[in-house]
Amino acid sequence: MRWLPLLFSLVLPLGSFAAKKSSTDRFSELHAQAQASSPLKLADASYKKLTSAPRDYSAAVLLTALDSRFGCQLCTDFQPEWDVLAKSWAKGDKNGESRLIFGTLDFSNGRDTFISLGLQSAPVLLLFQPTTGPHAVSTVEAIRYDFAGPQSAEKVHEWIARHLPDRPHPPVIRPVNYILWVVTIVSALGIAGVFFKAWPYILPVIQNRNVWAGLSLIGILMFTSGHMFNQIRKVPYVAGDGRGGITYFAGGFSSQFGLETQIVAFIYGILSFATISLAVKAPRTRDPKMQQLTVIVWGAVLVLMYSFLLSVFRVKNGGYPFKLPPFM
Repeated sequence: MRWLPLLFSLVLPLGSFAAKKSSTDRFSELHAQAQASSPLKLADASYKKLTSAPRDYSAAVLLTALDSRFGCQLCTDFQPEWDVLAKSWAKGDKNGESRLIFGTLDFSNGRDTFISLGLQSAPVLLLFQPTTGPHAVSTVEAIRYDFAGPQSAEKVHEWIARHLPDRPHPPVIRPVNYILWVVTIVSALGIAGVFFKAWPYILPVIQNRNVWAGLSLIGILMFTSGHMFNQIRKVPYVAGDGRGGITYFAGGFSSQFGLETQIVAFIYGILSFATISLAVKAPRTRDPKMQQLTVIVWGAVLVLMYSFLLSVFRVKNGGYPFKLPPFM
């Protein structure tokens, strides 16, 4: 019986070597499959083969449920990003230097695995670290990815690279969308053709002084009435007056409401139109009576709107000294 200890001492190193060789051969086989099609399409048996210990490689496995009867919208949305990441990694790591295999296990093909892991929802992304070799880690538990916020291949790539230091991290390379390029080029040519044909009609509009005067006037009214202030401060449209009513004008010159801005812009617009009519339209009227009526009407509009504008200023600041009838 003295030969038994000697026999055990010889068999144990051989067993360890056989396990190491088995893990290395398994990675070579899986890596060859990944070069042909990545991520690997897994089932219960292939999942166990990929994630079984000992292993001298890492494995990133997406457990998903793509069948429409499961109603997993996140699974459907994330799958293209996962495929882009897996294909980019396989293409950039043809020699397997990163020692990482990507796989996808759908619930339809891996029901037993989902049950054994106690998963009640999908998708679930697990990263299995090596148990042997130079990159081995102390814990054998898989690292779970947190699906929080919008997901992209670049975001998952960053997460994987963070957990696989001192290894190559092939970048994400998205495939060229030829359909988008064709649609963009055809649309650009179509727009250019329409623009070329319509240019004789567009040029007079561009050169028209009244068009530019109108656009300039609109811009001036928008910015002088406080439009940019509303966009920056995100002011409310209206506010309550504390008695069940609505306040249209905010007190003080350091605040205002959205509707207040529109009212002030409307007042400025009427005043501008009245001034332009008195300065341009009235002198061109040939009939003396009509010219007199035009002056009286637009003069009255000018007085009324300016009186209302002064009353608004007094609402903003009770100490405003100027006023004009009829809005006293």
